[in-house]
Amino acid sequence: MNLHMLNRLFYILLFPFLIVSCKSPDARHPLQSNSGTFIKESADRNKKIYDEEKSYIEKLIAKDSTNQYIASKNGFWYFYNKRNTTTTETPNLGDLVKFTYNIKDLNGDVILSEKENGLQQYKVDQSNQELISGIREGIKLMKEGETVTFLLPSYKAFGYYGIEEKLGTNIPVQSTITLHSIEQSN
Repeated sequence: MNLHMLNRLFYILLFPFLIVSCKSPDARHPLQSNSGTFIKESADRNKKIYDEEKSYIEKLIAKDSTNQYIASKNGFWYFYNKRNTTTTETPNLGDLVKFTYNIKDLNGDVILSEKENGLQQYKVDQSNQELISGIREGIKLMKEGETVTFLLPSYKAFGYYGIEEKLGTNIPVQSTITLHSIEQSN
């Protein structure tokens, strides 16, 4: 065999490999399809938890004759410990607020004290601070100098995660917040 034939044989054998290697990969199909039932079951479970917590909180409110509760449009209840009637100013987007708060279970047992939490500074709806949604939303209902107690279903509090070694999963809580100051943003 001469060199020319060897080159020709080489290209003849190489050509099919080049064709095969240029083929685009086939799409991989999922091994299992999800029909969305997991999401529906999860939503149903969460609704059931909320309904049970709501019923429990409403029973507590009915037993409490000393406080006048308000149902918020955000899915929690609250009452005023100390009310400010001299101003109508509540915090707005970007305002810097200073406040103290505690977290208790609905029986009144302290989970996180005001002292543990310390004085908090929060830029309304702009801070990445790890505040539960019930506190973030509750602060926006308050005026400077007020103290308000909020009853929060678990989805407005610590939800599924709870607080390690302090609060289990899906437990409603109460939080008493004192709004010390509102510094308006420009």
